[in-house]
Amino acid sequence: MTARPDDPPAVVLPSPFDDGAMYDAIFHGFDMDLDFWRAQAKTAGGAVLEAACGTGRVTLPMIEAGADVDGFDLFPAMLARLQARASERGLRVDARVSDLRDFRMPRRYALIAIPFNAFLHNLTQADQLASLTRCREHLLPGGRLVMHVSFFGAAIIAASGGPPELEYETRHPVTGRTLRLYDQRMMDPIEQIQHSINEVHELDERGEVLAMHRSETRVRWIGKPELELLLAAAGFTRWRIDGGFAGQPLRSAEDQMIVFAWADGNR
Repeated sequence: MTARPDDPPAVVLPSPFDDGAMYDAIFHGFDMDLDFWRAQAKTAGGAVLEAACGTGRVTLPMIEAGADVDGFDLFPAMLARLQARASERGLRVDARVSDLRDFRMPRRYALIAIPFNAFLHNLTQADQLASLTRCREHLLPGGRLVMHVSFFGAAIIAASGGPPELEYETRHPVTGRTLRLYDQRMMDPIEQIQHSINEVHELDERGEVLAMHRSETRVRWIGKPELELLLAAAGFTRWRIDGGFAGQPLRSAEDQMIVFAWADGNR
């Protein structure tokens, strides 16, 4: 997000999204949601926009599934990696640098996708409402917004202030080195802001750390009732919030919120 006068103070460490190659190396094999997004793209009935598309982890599989997909992201390094990956696969994608809160694309869409908690990078209600309003304005009549928002549960608050936790482990797709992603979380429960210090450790064959990459992020957690109020305020007329990618009801704090919102009669 670009800086605004009411934004929290700037972080000291770089964002993980400033290094598109490292981000891509960490999440290249993360595929637990890809079947869902492919299915959404196939049934969209028109053009698709992926907001905060990053390095194309979701964008490129949707294109390969036959969808007409545009994208945007705030971070040029992420889009540079996306275009490199698209070129390697012989694909083309219109992906632009833009802000989720005030993006402007040249056409409207049957589907706008916001995967992998990208919506949580809106750090105020004003930002959240602006993002949802921009999405509604870019939907065709009857089009739908679909986004993945992890649920804000007691376990997240309880982990606040503790030591770094191993969140994800994979192998670098080029070097073969083990990559371990650690997250140390500090939570402001009043403002629902989570501040994370992220560390990516690159290990050699003996398990020794060869390099460490540190970064910072902030996200604002949101609950189901607050999210429903924001959808209504943004002008959506219908919505459904599932508890996972299989369409199950939202019943547990361990669930993922999968949000569907329709722009019936969109202007």
